[in-house]
Amino acid sequence: MPLTPLDIHNKEFGRRMRGYDEDEVNEFLDQIIKDYEALIRENKEMQNEMSILKEKIEHFSIMEETLSKTIIVAQEAADEVKNNAKKEAQLIVKEAEKNADRIINESLSKSRKIALEMEELKKQASIYRTRFRALLEAQLEMLKDEGWESLENITVPD
Repeated sequence: MPLTPLDIHNKEFGRRMRGYDEDEVNEFLDQIIKDYEALIRENKEMQNEMSILKEKIEHFSIMEETLSKTIIVAQEAADEVKNNAKKEAQLIVKEAEKNADRIINESLSKSRKIALEMEELKKQASIYRTRFRALLEAQLEMLKDEGWESLENITVPD
């Protein structure tokens, strides 16, 4: 067990002839007591400070661990959001491609239908023109007929 300042203070040395000067020894022991008490106080202060620093280190270690876990969770969440965004973007692109294909197919279908209708209208216009020409030619032939000239010579009684 270590010495205490009280142990040093209470220590008695045996006396002999031609021994050490008692006052000098007592002064030296008093100085040792003061220094020893100062060292004990300093040691206790350092132990207290060390205890506080250990608590702070433990606190910061816990914070570091928590932050590390938080960063990992945030990274995982960011990765998940990124993956979901990619999937959603792919779905949007696929939907847009489907809509584009549908619109193109509808446009082609309408274009073909209009082309067919146009061809039909051209045929009908050609048939109408041919019939109209035949009708006009028949009417012209009727006008050239001699029966009309006989009508011109008829006199109407007054």
